[in-house]
Amino acid sequence: MQKSPFLELAAARRSVRKYKNKPVEREKLELCLEAARLAPSACNAQPYRFVLVDDPALKEKFCAAAFSGLYSACKFAAAAPAILAVVADTGKLSAWLGNQVQDTNFRLMDIGIAAEHFVLAAAEQGLGTCWLGWFSAKGAAKALGLGRGKKVEILISVGYPDEAPAARPRKSTEEFRSFNAL
Repeated sequence: MQKSPFLELAAARRSVRKYKNKPVEREKLELCLEAARLAPSACNAQPYRFVLVDDPALKEKFCAAAFSGLYSACKFAAAAPAILAVVADTGKLSAWLGNQVQDTNFRLMDIGIAAEHFVLAAAEQGLGTCWLGWFSAKGAAKALGLGRGKKVEILISVGYPDEAPAARPRKSTEEFRSFNAL
């Protein structure tokens, strides 16, 4: 199979859990946010907001709320210079209708696509990221002052890597795909 710059980037991206104590330039964060903004979504609903927390005092408060108690396994993320909170707008009628008709949560798919655009743009700029699903959604929402109809679905830590994780095993192409039949 022919290699491409995109496949090289996708293959090189890792989940980073150790970060340098170095702030991430706003220009780089803005570029990542722009990549996420360009992501497609079902019916162009864009049922999310991206909140980047990089103010040290707010980030400390936010991380204490998100990674305490049962969720302390992910407190490593507090050492990252920035945390991205991906907030779902659960009040969008189009997303709710699509979920009811298809029994598919299009809102979560849309969030996944946009967030992956963000992390790949970060990797392209030499930044490390880690998707976090294990956190207190209520604590995170309270720390951000979110109201009804808003939910923090995922967090992504962002910063300059202070580790180089090895590639994780992947299924072979033959195990992964087929054409025209399962």
